[in-house]
Amino acid sequence: MHYQTESWNSYLPTKPPTTDSLQLILRLAAENAVVIFSKSTCCMCHSIKRLFSGMGVNATVYELDEDPREKEMEKALIRLLGSSSAVPVVFIGGKLVGAMDRVMASHINGTLVPLLKEAGAIWL
Repeated sequence: MHYQTESWNSYLPTKPPTTDSLQLILRLAAENAVVIFSKSTCCMCHSIKRLFSGMGVNATVYELDEDPREKEMEKALIRLLGSSSAVPVVFIGGKLVGAMDRVMASHINGTLVPLLKEAGAIWL
């Protein structure tokens, strides 16, 4: 896994507009094949990271609890998901897959691997 912890500051504008957090999330999600928004203390986040790691995916992980704008990012993720839980959130190929339930459902029904192949995250 590739953890992004020190690059947050390069994305933080000095005066963010109201939609800045959502725009930031979408920009970060588009930069890598698999992006996981997580918290370092979240057990469900750990499970998602292990799932992708076990599949040979080198996901980029953004730990929100290590970002100074954690609350704004969480609110934007909650709006994006339409749920009460902000993490984990997975993007594959720049597209929102969703939270833990959606990722696991995709894995179980066989649609996760084709998404990963299409995004270039796995080659087999």
